[in-house]
Parts: sequence; structure tokens; C-alpha cells
Amino acid sequence: MSGEGARPGRALRELWGRVRRVPGWQFTLAAALLVLGFLMTAQAGAEPSRVQYTSQERPPLVETATQLQAQQDALKAQILDLRAQVEQLEASSAGSDALVTSLNDELQGARLAAGLVDLQGPGVVVQLEDSTQAVPPGAAPGDYLVGAADLRTVVDELWLDGGEAIAINGERVTAISGITDIGSSILLNGTYLQPPYQVVAIGPADLYDRLMASAGFASFVRARVEAYGIRLGAGSLDTAVVPAYAGAVALGYARPLESAAPGGPAAASPAASTRAGSPVAATPPGRPAGSARP
Repeated sequence: MSGEGARPGRALRELWGRVRRVPGWQFTLAAALLVLGFLMTAQAGAEPSRVQYTSQERPPLVETATQLQAQQDALKAQILDLRAQVEQLEASSAGSDALVTSLNDELQGARLAAGLVDLQGPGVVVQLEDSTQAVPPGAAPGDYLVGAADLRTVVDELWLDGGEAIAINGERVTAISGITDIGSSILLNGTYLQPPYQVVAIGPADLYDRLMASAGFASFVRARVEAYGIRLGAGSLDTAVVPAYAGAVALGYARPLESAAPGGPAAASPAASTRAGSPVAATPPGRPAGSARP
């Protein structure tokens, strides 16, 4: 009996000994195969639901792709149409270059005449300051101060002697500028000027000589400088700078000519209406064609 009971124990020991003699890599391989089999089984079980999901979502994706393709084709057609329009415009503009150049020249001329462009060129500067003489008893103190009339006289003489662009203390004098006394100041283009007053003018190279030889300027010197001691200085400039007019251009009475009908007579209406018989001046008196350059 004891021999029979010892046989199972001996068999287990022999089996355990055999297992211990099996290499370790065989156990690792067996474990890997077991895991692989489990994953294949799980994938096979999930396959029907994946196929079902794909079959349900495919029609909307196909429809979206079709719509995007149609939009892309429409955009391509639009690009080609716009390119054709650009080519047509380029071809048509070639014949209008001369007209555009002519209009630009006229516009530049109008801007120059209106004083809307900075200018530089040879010129003169005239500076006026109040008198330092004592005012005699009974005399008018204002006669010993530089007034708007003095500046208007100098500006008029410069126009008559060939001046093409004039500024007073950096304010451009145009055809619509007014020089007015406001208290102890002088108003020009809505700006209050204070002495000393520097009148800068651009004109021909001999503008200074013309001004000094002018009978009107000589009379001004006798009437204001010699009689009341108004201080005056003048000199020529190789390069005078006259800034552009910076105020608003607003005409209250001038209006453009009415366009004539095609093939009909020209409009007879005047270019500008008048008030109290005084026409609106287009350019300063005596102003010649300009050689000043912007």
C-alpha cells in the first residue's frame, strides 16, 4: 500500500523535473501566441459594426465631395472670366493713354493755378517790421505799424514784376486769399500773422532787380519807410520755397459752365457770376505763365 501511494508523488516529481528542463523561451512564445489569438478573436467580433458604420457614413461624404468639386469648378470659371476682363481693359486702355496724359496735365495746371502744390525756384524775400520811431503828438499810432494795406501793396508789386507764387509767413497767397487787419494782427487764409512779416516770392531770376526798379515799390518806400520809419529789408534767393495752400477751397459765386448738347451751340452762360459788378478773378493780376517748379 505504501508503495502504491508513493507512485503518484514520484510521478509528480518526475513531471516537475521535466518542466524545469524546458527552456524559458518556450514559455514566452506560448504566452505571445495566447495574446495574439485573443486579439484576433476580438477583432473578428468587432468587424461587422465597423463595416456597418462605414456603409452608413459614405453617402454624405460622397455628396460633400461632389459639392466641393462643383464649387471649385465654378471658382475656376470665375477666375478665367476675370482674367479675360482684365485683358480687355488692358487692351482698351492702351488707346486712352494720350487722353489720360492730357487730363493729368490739365489737372496739374489747375492745381498750380490754385496754389495747391509746393513750389521752389529763384525768388526774393521782403521783410516788413513795425517802426521803432516815437509817435509824434497828434499822430496816429497805427501809421507806424505794418498793416494789411502794406502787405497787399508789396504782394501786388511782386505779381506785377513777374512773381509766380507768393507766401507771407508760410501762408500761400492765392486768387481767393484776403489780407485783412484784425486788431494788432493780420489775417490771411484764416491764420493770424504776427510781425515780422516775410513775403517770399518765386519768379524770374531778375525779380529782385525788377522790384527795386519798380515805380510803385519806390513810391511805397517813400510813403511808408521814409515817412513813418517802417523797417524794410529785401534780398534775392537762389532757391525760394513757397508752401502749398492748406485752406479749404470753397467758391461762393463761381460755378462751372453748363455742358453744351452734342452737336449743339456752346453754352452762353458766364463762367462766374458777379456781385456788385466785380468779376471773380481767376489768377492774380499780372501773373504770367509759370516757370516755378513743384
